[in-house]
Amino acid sequence: MPVKNRFAEMHDEITAWRRDLHQHPEILFDTHRTSAFVAEKLREFGCDEVVEGIGRTGVVGVIQGRSTASGRTVGLRADMDALPIHEATGLDYASKTDGAMHACGHDGHTAMLLGAAQYLAETRNFDGTCVVIFQPAEEGGGGGREMCEDGLMARWGIEEVYGMHNWPGMPVGSFAIRPGAFFAATDVFEIVVEGRGGHAAKPHETIDPTVTAAQIVTATQSIAARNADPVGQIVVSITSFETSSKAFNVIPQRVTMKGTVRTLAPEMRDLAETRLTEIADHTARAFGATAAVEYHRNYPVMVNSERETGYAAEAGRAVSGECADAELVMGGEDFAFMLEERPGAYILVGNGDSAAVHHPEYNFNDDAIPAGCSFWAEIVERRLPAA
Repeated sequence: MPVKNRFAEMHDEITAWRRDLHQHPEILFDTHRTSAFVAEKLREFGCDEVVEGIGRTGVVGVIQGRSTASGRTVGLRADMDALPIHEATGLDYASKTDGAMHACGHDGHTAMLLGAAQYLAETRNFDGTCVVIFQPAEEGGGGGREMCEDGLMARWGIEEVYGMHNWPGMPVGSFAIRPGAFFAATDVFEIVVEGRGGHAAKPHETIDPTVTAAQIVTATQSIAARNADPVGQIVVSITSFETSSKAFNVIPQRVTMKGTVRTLAPEMRDLAETRLTEIADHTARAFGATAAVEYHRNYPVMVNSERETGYAAEAGRAVSGECADAELVMGGEDFAFMLEERPGAYILVGNGDSAAVHHPEYNFNDDAIPAGCSFWAEIVERRLPAA
């Protein structure tokens, strides 16, 4: 079945929702306007239940089929939050909030799931229950984890759950997916190197933390190059390097570095944490300094279940005619927390030739809306077939 005719009819309306959300981006858990917008729409659609405040500002809508004899429940999830980026698109509906924009397309994800919810509430051509999940704080806040900790899966009896993300560079409305590990675990760390500051003209009287920290930066690259199995996937990046002094003639007392580690297997994650700590400590001691490492395990690896990936691929093919094999992604995705609690799958929908996500000139492609909405409806009607 191709794109559903109803979504072609609704395209302008869903686009208007998307552009309204684009103009009013909200960061992390502060999705108060967005959450209220979503809840209002779900109530207008006639959802059987609408609950706010799950995972702080998350919203859940429940839509029952014409029959619920199967007793089965499927969850569909979209993210709502924006990024702390100043928009540079020049669009007439550009962000009205300085320093915040929908640079990852979550406005499109929310609008597409709302469109699907309206269709499903109108038709109810399925046997069971569909739970639509609108999540805050995907961009580093762990909103998916908080919704799960609030009892999302058990409260509504969700048995399998599906997510979707737009993907620049893929043809508009096309789909791609892969089973197993898909998106990487995203850990973060901070290294504080403490030396002995002093005058730059008398370096022999100091213990220079800048030189020490520079050696640590270089040495950490050996984790991927010389410690990890070459066929494994691991990225170690130090992304921030800041000294405690900004003067030209002062050797600082300390240097603070921050960074991220991306892995796709638990053993690689353990290796990265162990080696990063050892390298920082031993290198600092070699120069007479000290190094304190704080390593935080953030989002886990996002793993698509084999069976549910097959179902999602079938739905994608039904809508667009094909569903490609997706490549591994070293970016993170906190839908991983939901997939740790229930089997499910995460699929990519093409955004066309747009700027990359997290770029100030990115914009969600509204031409992808009918395909995205159709996928959501298709997966529900296929997994909960009407008697």
